[in-house]
Amino acid sequence: MMYLLIFSIIVNFSYYFIKNTKALHMLQQNWYDDDYRYLKWIISNPKKVFLSFDLFFIVFILFMFIDENLSMILFSIFYAICIRNFLQNKKQEQLKKPLAVTKRVKRLMITSSIIYLIPALIIILWFDTSLIPYYYLVLGAISYLNYFVVMFSNIVNIPVEKSVFRHFYKQAYKKINDMHNLKVVGITGSYGKTSSKNILNDILSVKFNTCPSPKNFNTTNGLMITINNHLDKFNDVFIAEMGAFKKGEIKELCDLVNPKYGILTKIGTAHMDSFGSQENIQKGKFELIESLPEDGVAVLNKDDELQVSYDLKNKCKVIWIGIDNEADVMATNIKQSSKGMTFDCIFKGDKNKYKFETRLLGKANIYNILAGIALGHYFGIEIEQLMFGVKKVRSIEHRLELKKYGDINIIDDAYNSNPVGSKMAVEVLGLMPGKKIIVTPGMIELGEQQYELNMKFGEYISEVCDEVILVGETQTKPIYDGLMNKKYNKDNIHIINDVKVAFKLMQELKGKETYVLLENDLPDIFNEK
Repeated sequence: MMYLLIFSIIVNFSYYFIKNTKALHMLQQNWYDDDYRYLKWIISNPKKVFLSFDLFFIVFILFMFIDENLSMILFSIFYAICIRNFLQNKKQEQLKKPLAVTKRVKRLMITSSIIYLIPALIIILWFDTSLIPYYYLVLGAISYLNYFVVMFSNIVNIPVEKSVFRHFYKQAYKKINDMHNLKVVGITGSYGKTSSKNILNDILSVKFNTCPSPKNFNTTNGLMITINNHLDKFNDVFIAEMGAFKKGEIKELCDLVNPKYGILTKIGTAHMDSFGSQENIQKGKFELIESLPEDGVAVLNKDDELQVSYDLKNKCKVIWIGIDNEADVMATNIKQSSKGMTFDCIFKGDKNKYKFETRLLGKANIYNILAGIALGHYFGIEIEQLMFGVKKVRSIEHRLELKKYGDINIIDDAYNSNPVGSKMAVEVLGLMPGKKIIVTPGMIELGEQQYELNMKFGEYISEVCDEVILVGETQTKPIYDGLMNKKYNKDNIHIINDVKVAFKLMQELKGKETYVLLENDLPDIFNEK
């Protein structure tokens, strides 16, 4: 009987453990419950959390009427079926960003395993056949409430994580502040941070040995990892991308890296839910500029009213860039094609116009390039070198990136869509020849304006696209309404709940020459399937 008991517990623990990976994945995508993001996700997704096959653990109470050996066998069979169902569903699930098994995740796995094993060991050591139904109810409940066990494990691990954080923070702080000749550039904004960082890196690298924070490593942990693992004594410039969900977070990043130079891309409505208001977003982004020393340099956008109108509490030098308004570094005569853009650059005090070429697409990238040119020029890079640097700027992954999918031209703009960027992406699609298709799940984290902004997005789409593929019926309802406002043909709207289907659909809908815009790629926490 003891062997049967242990075997049944092993089967149950196996299911618990693999289900744990799903809960950990959601916790990770919700920033380890920072600002209660994971708890909010649980509350807003009751079906995903509570409606699972293992809910039937409640029938284990009937085991009091069944032979003890048979109840153990049935318990094992039940969780073997749960394992099979879970793995089959996982195969069909379209994950955009799988769980990253970091050291933190491993510590959470250990903690959550201990939470399970404590009652399991108590059951084994003090086994009583008359209590079998209650044992299995306890183990079944722990498995069923896995999302909450992971949340509890995260709370239990807080002291450990704080200790680990302090250790690596001190290490990074000392390392970067001991590099006295290092130029530290901070980049923030509601949109375009990663693009601006990559563009600046390509431009400055014509003269300097640069170290940009990789990918979208724009949190304190991300910058600590970059400094500790990537920054070295041969680097001349460190480019730190800085992201934030609320006021005070940019200031924390500045306290770590102490930037002397700052670029503010564009202030908009991204993360309105967590910031609370447009004013908070504005103040939060300017924390970078107001952290610069008096001999520091800020690159600001003259075409952004929220930057122009801000009362800057800092005496640092400001270099203004612009397209529509007169600025220190301006772009005029902008021309776009399917192969890229050209523009004339004008420097204040210089009567000459300098023609720049780039493979990038979209007006937002002109601003990002201007910011790189402005700072590069301040750093003493000759204009001819700047022109060469801009020409060699690489396409940025998932940001209006042109690529091929068979005979279909893809404009991949799948990273974090926003109201300004989404409209610009549709405009870029409009420049392309042939049939035009968009695939999108819409925009998120826009607070009370989310419905209205997605509806307007639908209206923009109606003016350009021949076919519209909406991913997620509930999520894309505002876009659909926007299309209907413009009396768009319903036959050309295709609603799916799995983005994999979109690629098959493209082949069916394509013309002789086809361009498909992939606009936004929501985190897995927003999957409707």
